[in-house]
Amino acid sequence: MPSTLSRYSTPFITGLFLVSLVSGIALFFHWGTGMFHGVHEWLSMVLILPFILHIWKNWRPFVAYFKRLPMALALIISIVASLPFMFPSKSNSGGNPLVAVAMSVQNGSVPTVADLYGLAPDVLAGELVTAGYTVTSPEQTLADIAKASGKNSRDMINFLSGLSQKNLSPS
Repeated sequence: MPSTLSRYSTPFITGLFLVSLVSGIALFFHWGTGMFHGVHEWLSMVLILPFILHIWKNWRPFVAYFKRLPMALALIISIVASLPFMFPSKSNSGGNPLVAVAMSVQNGSVPTVADLYGLAPDVLAGELVTAGYTVTSPEQTLADIAKASGKNSRDMINFLSGLSQKNLSPS
């Protein structure tokens, strides 16, 4: 391994770990989520390269860890501790509350959502059609309308966001 890579792998692991640590704590406590989300995701991905270089540089001592009980225990405990977080909870606690609200709105029918926006159901249905959605029944949920139109929930959120900025006459 070239000496330059060897000299910089551990310092980069340290620097990127600190960024990941701070951004992870901020995300956990919901501080500056918009600012820290991308930083945490992308720089955690960048951290992979110096980690691999560090493992490569220290291969023999690294492999020696696997011959002793502490590494086995640490790996088992880490995997077991991660399992509860791999499956969605029955409640929405811990998730983004805005996503929960958006999903609830999308599970509403055209008249229900129209009422939220102060619109007549036919006005909302017309706006959906104008935006390229296929509305076959006013009792369809917005999620069903999006799916039938070949669109996803993010598309519907974008539509609803734009709808709230339009100056439509109230019902």
